[in-house]
Order: sequence, then structure tokens, then C-alpha cells
Amino acid sequence: MANDAKSAAESASAAPAKSSKKLLIIIVALLVLVLGLGGVGAFLLLKPAPEYDEEHGEAAVERSGPVKKKKAARDGPPIYVAMDAFTVNLVPENGDQFLQLIISVEVDDGQTDEQLKQYMPKLRNDLTLLLSSKKASELITTEGKRNLAQEIREQMNGVLDPAGKGKKREWPIREVLFTSFIIQ
Repeated sequence: MANDAKSAAESASAAPAKSSKKLLIIIVALLVLVLGLGGVGAFLLLKPAPEYDEEHGEAAVERSGPVKKKKAARDGPPIYVAMDAFTVNLVPENGDQFLQLIISVEVDDGQTDEQLKQYMPKLRNDLTLLLSSKKASELITTEGKRNLAQEIREQMNGVLDPAGKGKKREWPIREVLFTSFIIQ
């Protein structure tokens, strides 16, 4: 009987040792599970949401062209890019006349600034052709200058974003500003 009491005491002490190992394994497994779910949750929350296309009412499909951040750029300060001077002969009315023009353009973001530099030879060619087709009498008035600024804006946006022609949307060039305008 003494042996039975001794073996019962040993089995009672062995049972808590086994259950404490099981409890430790369960706690570690739950901890790994919680940390894994936390990591997945953090990944999903920190992942940027797809841009929403308001025109079509669906998430925008990733395009192969440059990505534009329209909303973020509108909230920050404006970005202006100064261009070199243009000097062109105007269509003759009263003898030879020329236009010297310096413009700055307001762009959506820094990426558009880089795109401007990349397309500068084509932009300068197209704007030189546009400016040299004008008469001094068309450009003297304030309305003529506003119309010219709008034409320059459309011409530049047509070069920078040719697929967007004719669509109602925001262009990369927001505004054209004259910093010098001399007709002689």
C-alpha cells in the first residue's frame, strides 16, 4: 500500500508538468497567430488604396503612363516652371513686328516639371509656330492675351498628354502666366 501511495503522488506531480507544457505550447501558438494576424492587418492598412475614377465610377486601372497625384497636388503650394524667352516675328500688318515673350507655367506636380524638360524641344517648336502665326493687333488687348494663354496651355497639354485631348479632365498644365510680353 505504501507503494501505491508513493506512485499516486508521483503521477500527480507528473500530470501538472505535462499540462504546463501543453499550456505553454498553446500560449506560444496563440501568440504566433495573433502576431501573424497583426502583421497581415498592418500590411493591408498601410497598402495605398487604388485611385477612384470619378468619371467612370470605378477603381482606376493601373496605367503604363506616369502616375499623377491630382488631389495631393491641389492641396499643396503651386508649382511654377519658368521657360526660356520666345522671340518670334509676327504676321506683318504695318511692317515687320516681333513678339518677345517669357512665360511661366503652373503644373500639377514635380513629375510634370520633369516631363516638361523631357519634351522641351517639341514644346518650344510648337509654341514658336503658334506665336509666329499671330498678328500684333490680336495680341494687344487683354482678351487677346488671355486667348493666347489658353491656346498655349492647350498646345502644351496636347504634347504632354496626347491621349487626353478632347476629354473633360484636369490637364498637367493648369495655367500659363506671362512674365514678360513685348510687341515691337
